[in-house]
Amino acid sequence: MITVPSRLLAALSAGTLALTFATACFAEPAARRPEGAKEQTAEAGRLPADVATDQSVEFSDRTLRFKATAGSIPINNGEGKLQAEIAFTAYVRPDMEAANRPLTFVFNGGPGASSAYMQLGALGPWRLPLDNITPSTTPVFIPNPETWLDFTDLVFVDPVGTGYSRFIATGDDVRKHFWSVDGDIDVLATFMRKWIEKNGRQASSKFIAGESYGGFRAPKLALKLNEQGVAASGLILVSAVLDFGWRGNGRHSPFAWVSRLPSMAAAQREAKAPFDRAALREVERYAAGEYLQDLTRGERDSAAVERISARVAQLTGLDPVLVRRLAGRVDTRTFIRERNRDRGLVASMYDATITGIDPEPTSASSHYDDPVLSVIRAPLSSAMTDLYARVLKWRVEEPYQLLNNRVNSRWDWGGGRSTHEVVGELRALLAADPRMRVLVTHGATDLVTPYFETQLILDQMPSFASPERLKLSVYGGGHMYYARDASRRALREDAKELYRAVEQTPRG
Repeated sequence: MITVPSRLLAALSAGTLALTFATACFAEPAARRPEGAKEQTAEAGRLPADVATDQSVEFSDRTLRFKATAGSIPINNGEGKLQAEIAFTAYVRPDMEAANRPLTFVFNGGPGASSAYMQLGALGPWRLPLDNITPSTTPVFIPNPETWLDFTDLVFVDPVGTGYSRFIATGDDVRKHFWSVDGDIDVLATFMRKWIEKNGRQASSKFIAGESYGGFRAPKLALKLNEQGVAASGLILVSAVLDFGWRGNGRHSPFAWVSRLPSMAAAQREAKAPFDRAALREVERYAAGEYLQDLTRGERDSAAVERISARVAQLTGLDPVLVRRLAGRVDTRTFIRERNRDRGLVASMYDATITGIDPEPTSASSHYDDPVLSVIRAPLSSAMTDLYARVLKWRVEEPYQLLNNRVNSRWDWGGGRSTHEVVGELRALLAADPRMRVLVTHGATDLVTPYFETQLILDQMPSFASPERLKLSVYGGGHMYYARDASRRALREDAKELYRAVEQTPRG
């Protein structure tokens, strides 16, 4: 996930549990320690030993049997000193030959989000229903017929500071390395390589699936893995940002308005009709055509302002007087608050079709939790702790960090967030390996990572990045579009096709 800046971020993070480092625990007597268990010391505060269990899930049309492992991988510095432990959950089909079985590493974003969103939302063997969820919803997960375990083994990874992953070493230098753009990639690539080597999966085709900032990670991880002698064959980017520079140019940049308008129009359209991808083509043409042309004429061109104000008001459902006052340039916060303000509701930036009660409906400005992100925090966190302890038999006494704002607020962006993009990495990966396939996916009504921004960027890719190798799919829903049954099924089918295409392409 990508968290929201300023006051909304503060509101979202108010319920975030503090990260607890290196809890002291007594060493178990050697004679009683299970074989292969990690030594527990007061100094290290180590995570429990890995636990593997045999599992199965029943669906109407099939039964899946698999081995589930909950555990961690140690990360050392160049001198061999333990720096951190990265927790994971892995689901592997033992009835399949490992060499011919794809392997997928899954990440969420933030930075500061655990992989629970992707695991219990879309890909894992169990799912927590996220539609119509409330903070007090009983966190009961159910078998997930849309799991990807049918066609790939899965490893869900929690970067340090998320889930149960934690630092062992102390000091600002360690934290700054792990919580930085480049350091994060170094650490996670090392985790992946070590997991592959520990489990003997060198011959498997490797895939990386990432949501939001996790999708931004994916191309960088693929290149870093290659430096460590591990090749990735495919990437699945869910609600990802490809170029942060698009967000750093201010009100004067026309592309910021162009990229968000189709998502706003999609939310307005869904108030009257079901999601229809084809129905958005007209607004996309307008946004990249007449709208862009009038934006470039500037606010001093009164005729241009009148034209776009009338059309934008129609597409977004906002008051024409308000849109005219904004010169046809509607920012995200205005859209989510003003569109349903007469009903006392505020929409989610993560899915503009979902609303919640505005706690201060008559105020000029209001402080509110996001109706999507904040609502799922408690049930999803509880579902993960239940999964770990009751089903996977791996119990950790510290809080599970679903979404840790401490990571996000301390993230080291180097030269600034707007300097980072992965379009160059995608070009390099697709140029270097004809087997490489990339699936980029978005929800139509996501205002955090609007799909049309990605469409405009991908349209600038060279011809070797053909639609067969670099595909964009847009589904109904928002940032976590997989909460919708139809969109989750569509994602699975698109992903399955990507894996099939990779496996059918001859190796080297």
